[in-house]
Amino acid sequence: MSMNSQGRPTVAASAATSDAPKTFTGNRALQIEEALLFEVGRHDVTGVDLDEPAAFKPRLGKLARKQPIDLPGLSEPETMRHYVRLSQKNYSIDSGLYPLGSCTMKHNPRLNEKMARLPGIGDVHPLQPLSTVGGAVELMAELGRWLLEMTGMTSVALSPKAGAHGELCGMMAIKAAIAAKGETRNIVLVPESAHGTNPATAALIGFKVVTVPARPDGTVAPEAVKALLSPDVAAIMLTNPNTCGLFERDVVEIAAAIHAAGAYFYCDGANFNAIVGKAKVGDLGVDAMHINLHKTFSTPHGGGGPGAGPVVLSERLAAFAPLPFVRAGADGPVLVESEEALLPGETPFGRMTAFHGQMGMFVRALSYMLSHGSDGVQQASEDAVLNANYVRAGLRDLMSQPSGDRTCMHEVLFDDTFLEGTGVSTLDFAKAMIDEGYHPMTMYFPLVVHGAMLIEPTESESKASLDLFIATLRDLVMKAKAGELELFQQAPRFAPRRRLDETRAARSPKLKWEKPEPWTEAAAAE
Repeated sequence: MSMNSQGRPTVAASAATSDAPKTFTGNRALQIEEALLFEVGRHDVTGVDLDEPAAFKPRLGKLARKQPIDLPGLSEPETMRHYVRLSQKNYSIDSGLYPLGSCTMKHNPRLNEKMARLPGIGDVHPLQPLSTVGGAVELMAELGRWLLEMTGMTSVALSPKAGAHGELCGMMAIKAAIAAKGETRNIVLVPESAHGTNPATAALIGFKVVTVPARPDGTVAPEAVKALLSPDVAAIMLTNPNTCGLFERDVVEIAAAIHAAGAYFYCDGANFNAIVGKAKVGDLGVDAMHINLHKTFSTPHGGGGPGAGPVVLSERLAAFAPLPFVRAGADGPVLVESEEALLPGETPFGRMTAFHGQMGMFVRALSYMLSHGSDGVQQASEDAVLNANYVRAGLRDLMSQPSGDRTCMHEVLFDDTFLEGTGVSTLDFAKAMIDEGYHPMTMYFPLVVHGAMLIEPTESESKASLDLFIATLRDLVMKAKAGELELFQQAPRFAPRRRLDETRAARSPKLKWEKPEPWTEAAAAE
């Protein structure tokens, strides 16, 4: 089934409908209105005093700026207040449970942050001479050793900047291996429950994508894969555990069939955090897998970066790992940056990035690994699975499970069947969660489930935290079934912003900023 596109259009709630009285400032006690940065500052002032630069001859030629840059000038207090107020309007993992399924919004230990700021690490620069960054190279080698040990793979590429970038890296290695054999395979099999980046990655580098249907329980059947195999199949891109929060129980048989057909097995490692220390993907027949350090090993997540998506490669693909890579040398690890430094048998497909990766992310991830140890990392996976099943057990009598009442992995998937006949949509339910102080779970994904609600509590949450979360959802479900429709349709009532008219916003967007009326004039008018 496809994504749920039905439901009532959302409607903007007027500020006049608020229960609280209007104030002159628009503020509501500590809930302070915040203007845009260039509305707060002025273009004709600056927050710092700078001397006029000495005369110089610009080298920009026709590219030289002809108009003022028009950046707003703010003092330090004004700047600090602006960003603090904005931060107070956001939900974060530091303020509460973040149940987004498939995103793994877990706590980031502050020890990791401290390590990433150590002198010599926090200020390392990619253009430094290699002779001055021996410690950084050694750290990269140690991180790679941990990743290879955890996955049972042969080689690792550290340079990819994120999960999707890692997918691109792994698939480019597969494409290079196919070309090295003189073959012209052009089909990639992708299960219909996959992350959207999987088919996008395959198509980006010239492959034709063929969808593999899912079984009713959300997993992939070996028979479905075998029916699609041919001499033109280059690879399969399978997520395990998959986006329904389930372990692909036939993964070994699928891998064997793929290899027998001369193709390669790419595993989307987005959910690796569910099986670290429990299963080595190399033993499952995987040839390439990206690892989201931000999801599995607790480095900052979201906001556009910085990210890191190292890729581990099997013996079949190890020779094609991109530059730069770290090689074990007689006197310690060696950073190989150019083709001139390659040894016989090393045939990298090229280079993914200008430099070596995100050093800050490497430090944070290795700090997480070393502070937990192998047993602690394994326990983190076990606790993530335990917490997801605790949530499932606490809600299974009230919320519907599309795959039946079965043990899940790191995340539990519900659908909107339990809301049928209530008039409450999946979106309404999520908006009501905001009023209760929770960020909504992932909605309408995976696309194979109608009205999907995907919850991933991670290992970070305590039993008390989960008990309150479960009790809150149970209360909302019972209110929906009791006919308290207005509570859901008007939500969120207590957030800094009410619900938008998303239909009108899409059809009649305001693409140009309009200068607001100065408060002095507004006051005079009143």
